[in-house]
Amino acid sequence: MIHYQLRCAASHEFDGWFQDSAGFDKLAAAGLVECPHCGGTQVTRALMAPAVRKSRRKVVAPPPAEEKPAAPEPAPSNALVPTDSGGMSQRVAAGPIPAQLLAMLQRMRAEVEKSCDYVGDGFAEEARKIHNGEVESRGIYGEATEAEAEALAEDGIDIARLPWVPRADG
Repeated sequence: MIHYQLRCAASHEFDGWFQDSAGFDKLAAAGLVECPHCGGTQVTRALMAPAVRKSRRKVVAPPPAEEKPAAPEPAPSNALVPTDSGGMSQRVAAGPIPAQLLAMLQRMRAEVEKSCDYVGDGFAEEARKIHNGEVESRGIYGEATEAEAEALAEDGIDIARLPWVPRADG
């Protein structure tokens, strides 16, 4: 996966994750890369600083590309969400997700399902094996308890929580 800073024709900047450079080019040419601010599809890569790792840790899954939370996640009212202090708190959904954001989250889900291996509730164990070099490095997704996610973070294993919305096709 590759991360790009993107800019639309209206000069809105936002992040995007793609399979590779050719994947971005193909999607952008087809008008499938859309600005989350205005919905424009004339999107180009913006100038961005290179990512420099501090250690030799392996990336387990790409983080979501959001400037700031635009809407609550589609989750039960008792869902745990990250806080600015690094802990977790409960947040209550305030209403439906805007259609444009929902479509973007559905495309993100489809890309994760296409590009990564589903490991179910064995996510924490598999992430740890990848981090320790016991198995081949690859993108994975699945479920983890709050305690498992905290233990992975404490051990320096990078994971990302993604809002998981219903598929676009059903």
